[in-house]
Amino acid sequence: MVKKFIHALCITTALTVAASAADTQKLDERIQAAQLVLHEIMDTPDKGIPEDVAASATCVAVVPSFKKGAFIVGGQYGQGVVTCRTGHGWSAPAFIQLTGASFGLQAGGQATDLVLLATTHNAFERLLQDKVKLGGDIAASAGPVGRNAQASTTELANAAILTYSRSKGLFAGVDLTGDVVHQNTEDTQTYYGGRDLSYKTILTGGVPPPPSSRSFLATVRQLFHSSAAHNAAH
Repeated sequence: MVKKFIHALCITTALTVAASAADTQKLDERIQAAQLVLHEIMDTPDKGIPEDVAASATCVAVVPSFKKGAFIVGGQYGQGVVTCRTGHGWSAPAFIQLTGASFGLQAGGQATDLVLLATTHNAFERLLQDKVKLGGDIAASAGPVGRNAQASTTELANAAILTYSRSKGLFAGVDLTGDVVHQNTEDTQTYYGGRDLSYKTILTGGVPPPPSSRSFLATVRQLFHSSAAHNAAH
């Protein structure tokens, strides 16, 4: 009887470990997908994120393959990853969800890559909260596109979050007003080996980046570098 119990316990433990490894692999793949989105933006700089906007970003969130479908009511749902600028580089990643109604994205159940940039310290603080409504809890606007485009209008200057979409190779600002950014605490906890780490601890640089996130963070550093000219101006 004891042997059967031990055998069953071993099987249960093995299945649990295997399931955890599978979940972690999915999260690694999500980070890799986010990195690919950024790489593809970098390959089209003349139609990408302006240099002054990139230099001012305090946090970068990427939601690969954001799903839009029309069942009874049009809906949007996506899983993504976020990193924030710290005093010694970009933070280890945390995971987010983005949900909302059907605003400004392609119809027919298509998938769209999304990039959200926090451009103020207030936006950074808001992202540390459990749930943030774009255009409600925090000002958000479609971001400008082009190597030297300027976020100079009053609307853009006051926007704490700039939002972009990429679909079928096209990259443009997108209106995500009304969408909600949620902390994905379950995925974040899974990624960090079951540790119950707060978003503030992770996104302020209190946790070393896991090895599987380093390539993603290197791409973020390359695309969202803070230029000397920008630092001098701020």
